[in-house]
Amino acid sequence: MTLVSLDSVSKSYGGIAALAPLTIEFPAQRVTALIGPSGCGKSTLLRMIVGLITPDTGSVTIGGEILGGENVTRLRHGIGYVIQEGGLFPHLTARENVTLLSRFLGKTPQWMEGRLSELAEMARLPGGSLGRYPRDLSGGQRQRVGIMRALMLDPPLLLLDEPLGALDPITRNELQDELKSIFATLGKTVVLVTHDMHEAAWFADDIVLMRAGRIIQRGSAADLLERPAEPFVRDFLRAQRAGLPKGDPA
Repeated sequence: MTLVSLDSVSKSYGGIAALAPLTIEFPAQRVTALIGPSGCGKSTLLRMIVGLITPDTGSVTIGGEILGGENVTRLRHGIGYVIQEGGLFPHLTARENVTLLSRFLGKTPQWMEGRLSELAEMARLPGGSLGRYPRDLSGGQRQRVGIMRALMLDPPLLLLDEPLGALDPITRNELQDELKSIFATLGKTVVLVTHDMHEAAWFADDIVLMRAGRIIQRGSAADLLERPAEPFVRDFLRAQRAGLPKGDPA
């Protein structure tokens, strides 16, 4: 089953195409990684799904509804969105950041506390961290809070834009393991943007390699490695040191 589909979407800025017209579907309860060089359009595509960018042409459909007009806010409530450093509001504590939307929607304190406790355990965030402001948290803790906020309303769709890109290697490795476990446990539809082929292969069931606003190849890590669609795929993977899945002895 397909949860998200984009039909002939395109986007240009100042006459320069950020996304050429493309069509793509994201199957439910699968992890898809968007990867490619800087400026290839992967983050633009993600922001289009969450409704932060309106396509110049084409349409975005989420759960059978075309995104746009009066339904944007409602459909966003079914999307968890994570960016680098968690995208936290600096004037709010971690607890207030995580519960911001649920408070706006009128969830009860009892429901929010129960959900906070559940998510803190899942994200391995020490309970004492919830009362701190983002400036008082480590990079890894801020990212854990961002993940908790994205999951607070238990959305069916989770979008992550370079979520681990700003972390040191040790923290990044820890969070890669934890995120993979979260994805497997929750069974959500996940679209992940990364520039790292190793990370894409570690997380994703399906990898979409982009270049200059176009999809060059889609498939598993093995598909891209063994059956590159064009020389760019081979060159990109070579530059990424072949990007084998984490722990693969090859």
